[in-house]
Amino acid sequence: MIAGLLARLRGRPTTLDPQLWRSATGALPWVHPLPAPRQAQLKALTERFLHEKAITPLGGLVLDDQARVQLAALCCLPLIEFGPTGLRGWSQLLVYPEAFRVQRSHVDAAGVLHEWEDELIGESWDSGPLILSWADIQADIAEPDAGFCVAVHEMAHKLDALDGAIDGTPPLPRPWHGQWARDFQQAFDAFQAQADGGHETAIDPYAAESPEEFFAVTSEYHWSDPHTLARAMPQVAAHLERLYGPSPMAGAVR
Repeated sequence: MIAGLLARLRGRPTTLDPQLWRSATGALPWVHPLPAPRQAQLKALTERFLHEKAITPLGGLVLDDQARVQLAALCCLPLIEFGPTGLRGWSQLLVYPEAFRVQRSHVDAAGVLHEWEDELIGESWDSGPLILSWADIQADIAEPDAGFCVAVHEMAHKLDALDGAIDGTPPLPRPWHGQWARDFQQAFDAFQAQADGGHETAIDPYAAESPEEFFAVTSEYHWSDPHTLARAMPQVAAHLERLYGPSPMAGAVR
């Protein structure tokens, strides 16, 4: 009842002006190759994103309507097949002009507090905002097949968190969940051993940090360099194609 009332109070998402949509997404290499039905799904998700999420520029950054549509569309790419459920649990997108610094702290087993500063291009807080660097969004757009897409990476973390456990497995039907967990764990263990052994890896070695980063990094490769992912990890690539649908970069020659 409460959810229904809130939906009525918020109203329905505003339909995007067709010219604005074409202008904004025409500059996004992952969008214009999509077939018309998937573009329509993405547009509806983008409208919902713009309706439900506050997009807040920081550090003097100014975002016009086209930039806001681009940000929303990029965040919704991983939801084309998954659907609007992927937008649950958070309400704000924070956008810095470029990479940003955050303070970290950790108490080790001996009780000693360690503090340090990280420079990030994106971050996803549990039940909190999604944070992106606008400069790195632009870099991804300039090299769409380089294996990186920070918006997809952080949205993968949001999908991962939907079931309450950040473990590299998004909410899935039970039989698929078991297959996913088995195949991803095997691929992660092998990849981590390869990276820890100092061997060159086909994909970004940051994927060896944890199962959740492995999921996020391989999600980037699905959207930006699916050929490399399929050669290196065919089972992982197959699961991600089932989750996200065919990559628009699959037709690119590498």
